[in-house]
Amino acid sequence: MRQIWSIQQGGNDQPNRLWIGTEPGGLFESKDRGLSFELNQSLWNHPSRKKEGQWFGAGSDFPFIHSIVVNPVDSNHVYIAVSCAGVFESKDGGLNWIAKNNGLLATYLPNPKVEVGHDPHQLLMHSKFPDVLWQQNHCGIFFSKNGGDLWSEVFLTEGVSSYGFSIAIDEEDPAKCWVIPVESDQRRIAPNLRLEVFETCDFGATWNSESKGLPTATCFDIVLRKSFVRTNKIMVFGTTNGNIYYSLNEKNRYWQAFNTNLTKVNSVILY
Repeated sequence: MRQIWSIQQGGNDQPNRLWIGTEPGGLFESKDRGLSFELNQSLWNHPSRKKEGQWFGAGSDFPFIHSIVVNPVDSNHVYIAVSCAGVFESKDGGLNWIAKNNGLLATYLPNPKVEVGHDPHQLLMHSKFPDVLWQQNHCGIFFSKNGGDLWSEVFLTEGVSSYGFSIAIDEEDPAKCWVIPVESDQRRIAPNLRLEVFETCDFGATWNSESKGLPTATCFDIVLRKSFVRTNKIMVFGTTNGNIYYSLNEKNRYWQAFNTNLTKVNSVILY
């Protein structure tokens, strides 16, 4: 194992279970609160791994599992997101896994509609409508209303890149989400050197900038996949240049700096 990318508690009815996602694409499970772990063999030996060009590194030498999502009403229902491979689903606590990438695009491959070989950057499930999934992908922003059976792409305001790493969703309204775009894969800086948060309330049909208080010029900050969170209408994100911003007001949103000039922020957690 080279690196741990994600840790997820196993669900309300599985308080002793922990899932850990690693590089090179190994999923580990603990049933005793982390005293011991076992490699999930069914994912490690998934048939898609045997085909060249379906599991590979993106931004790292090997594939890595960065998102683990557990259904809040059925803890045996689990999704993972792998860069690069895509989204996989298990309905039996990890005994079996199926790819859930229909509708995604891998524009960096000869066949952009491959079953496996996609690069999701972050995957989220709505807590009250678990069939609704959102993801910020290497190739855009996507949502699904049917548990990943079909993904639909949405686009930000004209002239704004849909590339990025981070995404946040509303606890009540499944159509509502926020993203913080990055200029491009090749130029990982704030688009137009402006740090902006974009909000949709209609599954991406329209977007509005909710960025008052954020830098509007000469800003090179971007936000990584684990560094943007929303809990009880409080929103916080940290940037690669060590700046942390928060917003408490839902209407007439305004961002304030909580701390600045830290090291790169890799993760933000709200309790």
